[in-house]
Amino acid sequence: MDTKYIFVTGGVVSSLGKGIISASIGKLLQARGYKVTIQKFDPYINIDPGTLNPYEHGECYVTVDGMETDLDLGHYERFTGIHTTRNNSITTGRIYKTVIDRERHGDYLGKTIQVVPHITDEIKRRMLREDADEALDFVITEVGGTIGDIESAPFMEAIRQLRWQLGRDAVCVHLTYVPYLKAADELKTKPTQHSVKELQGMGIQPDILVLRTERHLSDSIRLKVASFCNVDLECVVQSEDMPSIYEVPVSMQQQGLDAAIMRKIGIPVGETPAMKPWRDFLEKQRNATREVHVALVGKYDLQDAYKSIRESINLAGIYNDVKARIHFVNSEEITRENIGERLQGMAGIIICPGFGQRGIEGKIIAAEYSRTHDIPTFGICLGMQMMVIEFARNVLGYQDANSAEMSKDTQHPVIDLMEEQKTVRNMGGTMRLGAYECELVKGSRAFEAYHERLGAGEPTDSGMALIRERHRHRYEFNNAYKEEYESSGMKCVGINPASNLVEIVEIPEKRWYIGTQFHPEYSSTVLHPHPLFMSFVKACIDGTAEA
Repeated sequence: MDTKYIFVTGGVVSSLGKGIISASIGKLLQARGYKVTIQKFDPYINIDPGTLNPYEHGECYVTVDGMETDLDLGHYERFTGIHTTRNNSITTGRIYKTVIDRERHGDYLGKTIQVVPHITDEIKRRMLREDADEALDFVITEVGGTIGDIESAPFMEAIRQLRWQLGRDAVCVHLTYVPYLKAADELKTKPTQHSVKELQGMGIQPDILVLRTERHLSDSIRLKVASFCNVDLECVVQSEDMPSIYEVPVSMQQQGLDAAIMRKIGIPVGETPAMKPWRDFLEKQRNATREVHVALVGKYDLQDAYKSIRESINLAGIYNDVKARIHFVNSEEITRENIGERLQGMAGIIICPGFGQRGIEGKIIAAEYSRTHDIPTFGICLGMQMMVIEFARNVLGYQDANSAEMSKDTQHPVIDLMEEQKTVRNMGGTMRLGAYECELVKGSRAFEAYHERLGAGEPTDSGMALIRERHRHRYEFNNAYKEEYESSGMKCVGINPASNLVEIVEIPEKRWYIGTQFHPEYSSTVLHPHPLFMSFVKACIDGTAEA
């Protein structure tokens, strides 16, 4: 069939969960056998979120082809298992840059460049995925921000035009908020009515409304919304607070969201898919009662800053039949005097990624404490680098060991700038980004983790296993020190075959002490949790049982 298009917009307030609804729609359509992709259009002028502080925009997610993107793409991948690319993440900055570059090149033959039609045409071209070489049944497009935001107006105009051009092949799903007023003991639909009215004022009539609510909505409230907003009653569904975001697809299916979309498009609804693997996962989640406590050592005291890591830990916990309780420990506040107190009761420690000097000494202290107390420890990207620096200072005896990122004057730069990065001047989009190969040393703990979950990857002539993981960094393990590290007990067990860069380090004599230069959290999904997180959580559980 011809590709169908679903546009997801939001109103009233931000942070309602458009990404979760988009991912849920994708999952439900996948369950019906359709090939789906989901893309995010963000109204901000940055080219991508790679240069944004996590406090500004939460986690920066990285696609397999090296695009720095919004964290919602993590939800898309975790729910659906698809691999997103740079075609799935578009910002106002990228749109304008493309148009301006074409104008400078003379492609518009002297025409006056305007928001309409030139900017909107470029938005439409990308919404239709004219650059993507793949056959798709459904393209789901989420537009960031809230209806009424001045910067999102060109996106709304593009959607308006596409609705007319595509006819029944396009559907608009609008997510709004229904607040509860405690003093009046009432749920209020007026904000939703105003949001839909504003959308209609832009020439877009929503086909389906998803009402975000903290309390169950009665059929009379849904009927009121349907009547005032010109939407069929069966197309007004509610998104209540759930114990877990992974319950949302099932809730949407039970309310017939996917069926409503198909009827609007004119596709026979057929039988409702069982979604057995997903429901089996939810059953495991509900049955997990035992708790395991994990410390997240980082400098960003914001849940979204480490979103993929948190979800990867939670997923690994569920598949290990436990509830993972994550405790954020601010690395800026860690000292040698309080580290024992801060990590008391923790079965395992994640040393988080990041950039810059702030908070790194606390991470180094945490790495030393966990190494000397044999607590399962997982260092990710900068976290791995802190483990390497700590080992150099306290085992190799190089008291001034550091990363060249943090100290240009150190005599022992055990972490150094990658050779190809030394001529880079621009910050945005210039790091080592995307998926790269890594050969695992056979018999290592990392090899065993992958072997158990994935069948050891692809065997190579060297007797190792080949994996591919995603990266986001400029600095690397300094191979000049490699032999010294290995002879002192820290093994380099993952190596990039093309560049010889060290990708994984571990200390075999410890229960579980592994650092990865890559970001394994980007590859962990609901139905396929990442092998290293699975192995790490299992080590945490085993350590708790021994204690």
